[in-house]
Amino acid sequence: MTIHKEGYTSIALCILFIFVLNAVIQFFYPQAFTLKWIIYIFSALLFLIILQFFRSPIFKINQDETKVLCPADGKVVVIEETEEGEVLKDKRIQISVFMSPVNVHVNRNPISGVVKYFKYHPGKYLVAWHPKSSTENERTTIVIENSAGQDVLFRQIAGAMARRIVWYVKEGDQVEQGGQFGFIKFGSRVDIFLPLGSKVNVNLGEVVKGGRTVLAELPA
Repeated sequence: MTIHKEGYTSIALCILFIFVLNAVIQFFYPQAFTLKWIIYIFSALLFLIILQFFRSPIFKINQDETKVLCPADGKVVVIEETEEGEVLKDKRIQISVFMSPVNVHVNRNPISGVVKYFKYHPGKYLVAWHPKSSTENERTTIVIENSAGQDVLFRQIAGAMARRIVWYVKEGDQVEQGGQFGFIKFGSRVDIFLPLGSKVNVNLGEVVKGGRTVLAELPA
Protein backbone atom coordinates (compact mmCIF):
# COMPACT_ATOMS: atom_id res chain seq x y z
CA MET A 1 0.00 0.00 0.00
CA THR A 2 1.35 3.44 -0.95
CA ILE A 3 0.05 7.02 -0.95
CA HIS A 4 -1.02 8.35 -4.35
CA LYS A 5 0.82 11.39 -5.69
CA GLU A 6 -2.48 13.31 -5.90
CA GLY A 7 -2.64 13.23 -2.11
CA TYR A 8 0.69 14.88 -1.27
CA THR A 9 -0.63 18.46 -1.25
CA SER A 10 -3.86 17.56 0.59
CA ILE A 11 -1.97 15.61 3.24
CA ALA A 12 0.52 18.46 3.71
CA LEU A 13 -2.34 20.96 4.13
CA CYS A 14 -4.06 18.62 6.57
CA ILE A 15 -0.91 18.36 8.69
CA LEU A 16 -0.52 22.16 8.64
CA PHE A 17 -4.15 22.63 9.69
CA ILE A 18 -3.79 20.12 12.53
CA PHE A 19 -0.57 21.79 13.73
CA VAL A 20 -2.13 25.27 13.75
CA LEU A 21 -5.34 24.03 15.43
CA ASN A 22 -3.46 22.25 18.20
CA ALA A 23 -1.09 25.19 18.69
CA VAL A 24 -4.03 27.58 19.09
CA ILE A 25 -5.74 25.30 21.62
CA GLN A 26 -2.48 24.87 23.55
CA PHE A 27 -1.81 28.62 23.62
CA PHE A 28 -5.28 30.00 24.40
CA TYR A 29 -6.75 27.14 26.46
CA PRO A 30 -3.82 25.55 28.32
CA GLN A 31 -6.03 24.27 31.16
CA ALA A 32 -8.90 22.95 29.00
CA PHE A 33 -7.93 19.28 29.20
CA THR A 34 -11.26 17.94 27.94
CA LEU A 35 -11.21 20.29 24.93
CA LYS A 36 -7.61 19.31 24.22
CA TRP A 37 -8.47 15.62 24.09
CA ILE A 38 -11.44 16.31 21.81
CA ILE A 39 -9.13 18.22 19.46
CA TYR A 40 -6.47 15.47 19.65
CA ILE A 41 -9.01 12.80 18.72
CA PHE A 42 -10.50 14.98 15.96
CA SER A 43 -7.01 15.64 14.57
CA ALA A 44 -6.11 11.96 14.52
CA LEU A 45 -9.37 10.97 12.83
CA LEU A 46 -9.05 13.75 10.23
CA PHE A 47 -5.50 12.69 9.38
CA LEU A 48 -6.48 9.02 9.06
CA ILE A 49 -9.47 9.87 6.85
CA ILE A 50 -7.33 11.96 4.47
CA LEU A 51 -4.59 9.33 4.49
CA GLN A 52 -6.93 6.44 3.65
CA PHE A 53 -8.62 8.42 0.91
CA PHE A 54 -5.36 8.78 -1.02
CA ARG A 55 -4.17 5.22 -0.50
CA SER A 56 -3.00 3.40 -3.62
CA PRO A 57 -2.87 -0.40 -3.28
CA ILE A 58 -0.20 -2.37 -5.10
CA PHE A 59 -1.28 -5.58 -6.81
CA LYS A 60 -0.65 -7.62 -9.95
CA ILE A 61 -2.79 -6.84 -13.00
CA ASN A 62 -3.96 -9.93 -14.86
CA GLN A 63 -4.21 -8.58 -18.40
CA ASP A 64 -6.53 -10.27 -20.90
CA GLU A 65 -7.60 -8.66 -24.17
CA THR A 66 -10.93 -10.48 -24.13
CA LYS A 67 -11.94 -9.03 -20.75
CA VAL A 68 -12.87 -5.57 -19.45
CA LEU A 69 -11.46 -4.70 -16.03
CA CYS A 70 -13.31 -2.42 -13.66
CA PRO A 71 -11.80 1.10 -13.83
CA ALA A 72 -12.49 1.99 -10.18
CA ASP A 73 -13.33 0.71 -6.72
CA GLY A 74 -16.98 1.12 -5.72
CA LYS A 75 -20.47 -0.27 -6.20
CA VAL A 76 -22.27 -1.10 -9.44
CA VAL A 77 -25.30 1.23 -9.65
CA VAL A 78 -26.31 0.92 -13.32
CA ILE A 79 -26.39 -1.96 -15.82
CA GLU A 80 -28.48 -1.17 -18.88
CA GLU A 81 -28.60 -0.96 -22.65
CA THR A 82 -28.51 2.66 -23.76
CA GLU A 83 -27.66 5.01 -26.62
CA GLU A 84 -24.19 6.57 -26.38
CA GLY A 85 -24.81 9.87 -28.11
CA GLU A 86 -21.60 11.85 -27.64
CA VAL A 87 -18.98 9.89 -29.58
CA LEU A 88 -19.93 6.38 -30.63
CA LYS A 89 -23.50 7.22 -31.65
CA ASP A 90 -24.75 3.67 -31.21
CA LYS A 91 -26.33 1.26 -28.73
CA ARG A 92 -24.09 0.19 -25.87
CA ILE A 93 -24.20 -1.67 -22.58
CA GLN A 94 -23.62 0.86 -19.82
CA ILE A 95 -22.15 -0.12 -16.46
CA SER A 96 -21.79 2.62 -13.84
CA VAL A 97 -19.68 2.37 -10.69
CA PHE A 98 -20.29 4.77 -7.78
CA MET A 99 -17.20 5.62 -5.73
CA SER A 100 -17.87 6.71 -2.14
CA PRO A 101 -15.37 8.85 -0.18
CA VAL A 102 -14.02 5.71 1.54
CA ASN A 103 -13.13 3.94 -1.72
CA VAL A 104 -9.73 3.96 -3.41
CA HIS A 105 -10.04 6.71 -6.03
CA VAL A 106 -7.39 5.63 -8.51
CA ASN A 107 -8.89 5.15 -12.00
CA ARG A 108 -7.51 2.37 -14.24
CA ASN A 109 -7.72 1.54 -17.95
CA PRO A 110 -10.37 -1.15 -18.53
CA ILE A 111 -8.60 -2.49 -21.65
CA SER A 112 -5.26 -2.13 -23.43
CA GLY A 113 -5.07 -0.22 -26.69
CA VAL A 114 -4.85 3.24 -28.25
CA VAL A 115 -6.70 6.28 -26.89
CA LYS A 116 -8.83 7.18 -29.92
CA TYR A 117 -10.76 10.00 -28.26
CA PHE A 118 -10.41 12.23 -25.22
CA LYS A 119 -12.39 15.28 -24.12
CA TYR A 120 -12.81 17.20 -20.88
CA HIS A 121 -16.26 18.68 -20.24
CA PRO A 122 -16.81 21.40 -17.62
CA GLY A 123 -20.23 21.13 -16.02
CA LYS A 124 -22.41 20.87 -12.95
CA TYR A 125 -21.90 19.00 -9.67
CA LEU A 126 -25.08 16.98 -9.28
CA VAL A 127 -24.90 14.03 -6.90
CA ALA A 128 -23.06 11.22 -8.69
CA TRP A 129 -26.09 8.87 -8.74
CA HIS A 130 -28.36 11.48 -10.39
CA PRO A 131 -29.53 10.23 -13.84
CA LYS A 132 -28.34 13.45 -15.54
CA SER A 133 -24.89 13.45 -13.91
CA SER A 134 -23.52 11.41 -16.83
CA THR A 135 -24.31 14.19 -19.31
CA GLU A 136 -24.44 17.40 -17.26
CA ASN A 137 -21.69 17.11 -14.62
CA GLU A 138 -18.03 17.96 -15.01
CA ARG A 139 -16.52 14.89 -16.67
CA THR A 140 -14.02 13.40 -19.07
CA THR A 141 -14.81 11.07 -21.97
CA ILE A 142 -12.20 8.54 -23.10
CA VAL A 143 -12.36 5.90 -25.85
CA ILE A 144 -9.78 3.11 -26.09
CA GLU A 145 -9.59 0.82 -29.12
CA ASN A 146 -7.89 -2.56 -28.67
CA SER A 147 -5.85 -4.50 -31.24
CA ALA A 148 -9.00 -6.31 -32.43
CA GLY A 149 -10.67 -3.00 -33.34
CA GLN A 150 -13.11 -3.12 -30.42
CA ASP A 151 -13.64 0.13 -28.54
CA VAL A 152 -14.70 0.85 -24.97
CA LEU A 153 -15.83 4.31 -23.87
CA PHE A 154 -15.62 5.40 -20.24
CA ARG A 155 -16.20 8.59 -18.30
CA GLN A 156 -14.93 10.08 -15.07
CA ILE A 157 -17.87 12.01 -13.59
CA ALA A 158 -17.59 14.54 -10.79
CA GLY A 159 -20.15 14.48 -7.98
CA ALA A 160 -21.47 16.90 -5.37
CA MET A 161 -18.26 16.50 -3.34
CA ALA A 162 -15.80 15.64 -6.12
CA ARG A 163 -14.59 18.97 -7.48
CA ARG A 164 -11.40 17.86 -9.14
CA ILE A 165 -10.94 15.33 -11.92
CA VAL A 166 -7.38 14.40 -12.85
CA TRP A 167 -6.38 12.53 -16.02
CA TYR A 168 -3.07 11.27 -17.39
CA VAL A 169 -3.94 10.32 -20.98
CA LYS A 170 -4.39 12.07 -24.31
CA GLU A 171 -5.43 11.05 -27.81
CA GLY A 172 -2.91 8.78 -29.51
CA ASP A 173 -1.49 7.31 -26.28
CA GLN A 174 -0.87 3.57 -26.13
CA VAL A 175 -2.15 2.40 -22.75
CA GLU A 176 -2.06 -0.86 -20.82
CA GLN A 177 -4.99 -2.59 -19.17
CA GLY A 178 -5.00 -1.80 -15.46
CA GLY A 179 -2.65 1.16 -15.80
CA GLN A 180 -3.67 4.42 -14.13
CA PHE A 181 -5.48 6.91 -16.34
CA GLY A 182 -6.69 9.31 -13.67
CA PHE A 183 -7.97 10.13 -10.20
CA ILE A 184 -11.13 11.78 -8.81
CA LYS A 185 -11.18 13.41 -5.39
CA PHE A 186 -13.85 12.88 -2.74
CA GLY A 187 -16.61 10.70 -4.16
CA SER A 188 -17.61 10.29 -7.78
CA ARG A 189 -18.74 7.92 -10.53
CA VAL A 190 -17.31 6.13 -13.55
CA ASP A 191 -19.45 5.04 -16.52
CA ILE A 192 -18.30 2.33 -18.94
CA PHE A 193 -19.93 1.75 -22.34
CA LEU A 194 -19.36 -1.72 -23.82
CA PRO A 195 -20.14 -3.16 -27.26
CA LEU A 196 -23.46 -4.97 -27.53
CA GLY A 197 -22.93 -8.70 -27.11
CA SER A 198 -20.48 -8.25 -24.25
CA LYS A 199 -21.02 -10.72 -21.42
CA VAL A 200 -21.56 -8.78 -18.19
CA ASN A 201 -19.99 -10.51 -15.18
CA VAL A 202 -21.27 -8.24 -12.38
CA ASN A 203 -24.64 -7.52 -10.81
CA LEU A 204 -26.39 -4.38 -9.56
CA GLY A 205 -25.25 -3.52 -6.06
CA GLU A 206 -22.08 -5.59 -6.34
CA VAL A 207 -18.92 -4.18 -4.75
CA VAL A 208 -16.11 -4.07 -7.32
CA LYS A 209 -12.37 -3.41 -7.31
CA GLY A 210 -10.51 -1.29 -9.84
CA GLY A 211 -8.03 -3.27 -11.91
CA ARG A 212 -9.13 -6.58 -10.36
CA THR A 213 -12.83 -7.15 -10.94
CA VAL A 214 -13.70 -8.37 -14.46
CA LEU A 215 -16.72 -6.31 -15.46
CA ALA A 216 -17.38 -8.08 -18.73
CA GLU A 217 -16.05 -10.20 -21.57
CA LEU A 218 -15.94 -8.61 -25.02
CA PRO A 219 -17.80 -10.28 -27.90
CA ALA A 220 -15.70 -12.52 -30.16
